Amino acid sequence: MTQRGRVLGIDYGRVRIGLAVSDPERKSAFPLTTYVRQTRERDGQYFRETIEREAIGLTVLGLPVHTDGSESQKAHEVRLFAAWFHEATGLSPVYWDERFTTVEAEAHLWAAGLTHKKRKARRDRVAAQILLQSYLDAGCPSEQKIAGLDQ
Repeated sequence: MTQRGRVLGIDYGRVRIGLAVSDPERKSAFPLTTYVRQTRERDGQYFRETIEREAIGLTVLGLPVHTDGSESQKAHEVRLFAAWFHEATGLSPVYWDERFTTVEAEAHLWAAGLTHKKRKARRDRVAAQILLQSYLDAGCPSEQKIAGLDQ
């Protein structure tokens, strides 16, 4: 069964969560916002409202792994967040390799000539956009085997 709706890309952070959305045809990703976490209840309400407002049918969550493909401590946090997100919204995120997305986002923002303050304000949502565009370019698979960079 093909899921309908736009795709929401999520770059998880303990304090800030970068969000990006796809176009309805799921060809291009666009930065949406950087959400500053509050309480579990407020966060859940925010995500439910965003999913409704943006007509989201699928979510993609960046999974941080080491260069050898093994999962980091932060990957464990991401998996806990995904379980909470599913409980709060009813959507189960697809995990996607997010290695180097923040570094790439910072490089793009630096090249655009933004100040440190402006780069910091946009970094998470641009990282989510890069993550989401990678997923869209791969054809929106239902899962990804995350391997080491030497494989």
